[in-house]
Amino acid sequence: MKRSPAPLPVLAARAAGLTSCPAWPALQAAALTAGTTSLRDLLDRPGRYTACARSAAGLHLDFSRQRLDDATLDLLLQLAAERDLGDWIAQLFAGGDVNGSEHRPALHMALRSSSTQPLPVQGVDVRPLVANERRRALELAGRVSAGSYAGHGGQAVTDVVNIGIGGSDLGLVMAVQALAPYRTGAVRSHFVANIDGTELADVLGQLDPARTLFVVCSKSFTTLETQLNAEAARRWLLAALPPAALARHFVAISVNAPAMDRFGIAPENRFAIWDWVGGRYSLWSSVGLAIAMAIGPQHFLELLAGAADLDAHFESAPLAGNLPVLLGLLGVWNQNFLGVTSHAVLPYSQRLARLPAFLQQLEMESNGKSVTRTGAPVAWGTGTIVWGEAASNAQHAFFQLLHQGTQSFSADFIATVVPAGGPADQHRAALANMLAQAEAMARGRTAAEVAAELAAAGHDEGAVRTLAPHKVHPGNHPSNIILLEALDPRGLGALLALYEHKVFVQAVIWGINPFDQWGVELGKVMARSMGAGLEGGVPAEALPGIAARLLPAAARGPRS
Repeated sequence: MKRSPAPLPVLAARAAGLTSCPAWPALQAAALTAGTTSLRDLLDRPGRYTACARSAAGLHLDFSRQRLDDATLDLLLQLAAERDLGDWIAQLFAGGDVNGSEHRPALHMALRSSSTQPLPVQGVDVRPLVANERRRALELAGRVSAGSYAGHGGQAVTDVVNIGIGGSDLGLVMAVQALAPYRTGAVRSHFVANIDGTELADVLGQLDPARTLFVVCSKSFTTLETQLNAEAARRWLLAALPPAALARHFVAISVNAPAMDRFGIAPENRFAIWDWVGGRYSLWSSVGLAIAMAIGPQHFLELLAGAADLDAHFESAPLAGNLPVLLGLLGVWNQNFLGVTSHAVLPYSQRLARLPAFLQQLEMESNGKSVTRTGAPVAWGTGTIVWGEAASNAQHAFFQLLHQGTQSFSADFIATVVPAGGPADQHRAALANMLAQAEAMARGRTAAEVAAELAAAGHDEGAVRTLAPHKVHPGNHPSNIILLEALDPRGLGALLALYEHKVFVQAVIWGINPFDQWGVELGKVMARSMGAGLEGGVPAEALPGIAARLLPAAARGPRS
């Protein structure tokens, strides 16, 4: 029988006391030792690779190239216990108000769960609500993905355009690209997010209005970028088709019924999203319609099932063998004790090329906070700068800095065991490159090794002395290797859930709320007054700096 977790007010009150945890000074002392221990030495210890390997839900984590030993890992696990991580996990899955500033739970796990056990939110069981919306959304997605959904004139839809931004765009683009082999082929997928209009114009230039379906993702139906793009798409459609066509060519995921009425969204083409689902956690809901339309309902259900597999692991596995817990704690170790604040995501599969962008939002929007849950300023680092690129290209772009630059960083190398597509020999070459780069970043190359190689190659003593410093690689850069057994819907679902829960683990350690994003709002508010100024609604002198000089050009519009 599970014990009841500590109440949320008690847990939140403890959130400000990170540096007073007994494990904190012990970890600070361990960091001093880590500064004098090389990764090369750690990797050469017998059994290192085996001891630092964990697997769950079709994922395999190798953290042998992290700058810590068993004793330090034990201290990190002690810190997790002192930060009540087990209780926070229990509260997350029980529907507790873990989003304290907005007084909401965070129940994206319910979107992919097959459980029928009641899950009440404010007295309402959300399980039937989720199941009903999933059924409705997948019924429509099934018709579209099979090529049997017809537009206003009776012609089958061949193109789906998702209009959204942030969590209503990044995850969808990433998943459709990652799961390209699972696409049904009945429709082409397009994604529009940018406010400047060129992205939409470029997409519309390829399309036939009679065969195009727009999916508008906006919880409020007032998100500026989405609103402007949707209105422009509406004008484009109505320039070719009668107003009655809107009901067949637009679908929306929103809670704003009056706005959808004004726009012309048919009642049967409206899908709900709940306030206990953050945008960056929403691809599992009807927001993922564009994914389901591309790969079909069954494969979308497999995507959900893979995430649910990882959810079950996160909820029940002991902390020492728990993949999201380990991944989160390793990030805390690197940032708070080793001073590493830059994290590169390096997928060795072109199909995962958009994963770094998705994880940028997931991690930086969630944990980019400077106050604890009680509103007190944090006295420790939070959040991490996340960036990256498909890594074969990255090797020829920025790996020079990673190997020989002066910046500190950590990295996740991500690949699949089974090829995601393409010839087997090229897949083996990609894996060889990934393993070699991880080893090179960890081990480096010393001046003595470089000098010996140059001498063996026939260089004289003067040439060796001149050239050797330029070929030294400091090494000692920490990294993880994450392998998926296959880049299929189930594997991708598990990978994304792994990172979602990693974010939560780090938020618990840091004592912050990962489910609000107030920092996104200020610029939006200020943009309204700037927009009014560029339209001539305020005097030019009231605008800051160069903005006043932009007014005449902005008023003229694009060059002919």
